[in-house]
Amino acid sequence: MTANLAAILYLIAGVCFIMALRGLSSPASSRIGNIFGIAGMVIAVGTTLAQPGVEDYLWLVIGIAAGGLVGTVIALRIKMTAMPQLVAAFHSLVGLAAVLVAGSALLAPEVFHIAVEGDIRLISRIELSIGMVIGAMTFTGSIIAFLKLQELMSGAPLVFAGQRPFNLIVALIIIALAAIFCVDQSPTIFWIMTALALVFGVLIIIPIGGADMPVVISMLNSYSGWAAAGIGFTLDNTVLIIVGALVGSSGAILSYIMCKGMNRSFISVILGGFGGEDLKVDKSEKPHKAGSADDGAFILSNAGSVIIVPGYGLAVAQAQHAVREMADELGKKGVRVRYAIHPVAGRMPGHMNVLLAEANVPYDEVFELDEINSDLASTDVAFVIGANDVVNPVAKTDPQSAIAGMPILDVENAKTVLFVKRSLSPGYAGIDNPVFYNPNTMMLFGDAKKMVEAIVKAL
Repeated sequence: MTANLAAILYLIAGVCFIMALRGLSSPASSRIGNIFGIAGMVIAVGTTLAQPGVEDYLWLVIGIAAGGLVGTVIALRIKMTAMPQLVAAFHSLVGLAAVLVAGSALLAPEVFHIAVEGDIRLISRIELSIGMVIGAMTFTGSIIAFLKLQELMSGAPLVFAGQRPFNLIVALIIIALAAIFCVDQSPTIFWIMTALALVFGVLIIIPIGGADMPVVISMLNSYSGWAAAGIGFTLDNTVLIIVGALVGSSGAILSYIMCKGMNRSFISVILGGFGGEDLKVDKSEKPHKAGSADDGAFILSNAGSVIIVPGYGLAVAQAQHAVREMADELGKKGVRVRYAIHPVAGRMPGHMNVLLAEANVPYDEVFELDEINSDLASTDVAFVIGANDVVNPVAKTDPQSAIAGMPILDVENAKTVLFVKRSLSPGYAGIDNPVFYNPNTMMLFGDAKKMVEAIVKAL
């Protein structure tokens, strides 16, 4: 394959990836976006394999077969509730790949065509340093995010005295080592820098609390993109640079949007340590009103308008189809039903949108926080299912809470609040919710799916 033809095909692949991002910006066009992404990747991989420098296909075939097999098995077995963990795990693999490519280029620079008379070019040393540092941070940071999301590690912020100054010192040491490596090309300096970058990835994620994990996912998504771009420079692969830049920039934009939606500082997110302190939960029994599925059905059927607020509990119970059926039944009775989506509901950006789309909920019934929050005060019923932190008014009343300053859905302003939960236990951020005990709130205790199915039967 000629260099010109390869450049044209890589350009076409890049356009496909841009169209994929455009399609994935909306649930309505996400399917076509996926098709563009698949097409772009097929073109990119095929073009790379057809390059004149590729001579031994055995290891390539083995790698593609092994990766394809593992990916297929995971895709078939993964549950929607575990999708955030899967995304974090995949991010870690991109980071690890960047570290391995950078290390390989250091050990055999002539293979990567980055050496001149035995010395690695200065620009290549800079590329190796940046790609390796970002990749190492992404690798260990994503592993910590996975452990938190999988609940193999506490989702509470892990903080210690002087943490931020310590993180800053580690970051400055890494920068200094990178500068030294760029001057003397010392492998020892490179590997010390790698070890510190791996540690730094852990340090910037452990202080982040559970309520902020969706921001972590988007942030790590950005980091993985920049790591991929670094690999592209090392391999002199145009399409990998394009893809990495697209993922990195779109992830950064998404992180910024989510930070704005949570009233977080974008700079503090990049540096890590933006999680709040844990609060001690008051586990004493407080007066609250509990009801049955029949009670819920009666209240819903007599309402003129209902706003459904889904959360992670809906995902765990896989209740989205039952909720759609309930909305259909209410629609037959003339009740106006809408869905309110908080930017960080669930465990990753867009988690609730994906679940509702899976249940074929019409897109024009789904609204973001800014679009619908003001309507809650004039709504007859706010039906909260599996959400907690995103409707907790403590975010506005307690500046010391882990979710302080985060915009919330003001469900307590509705005439009646129906809260579907297994118990009065706090949300992922570990904070008790005063809405549970309001006089206009009725708690519907039980599994989300079973409770909604019972309400549908009663309707």
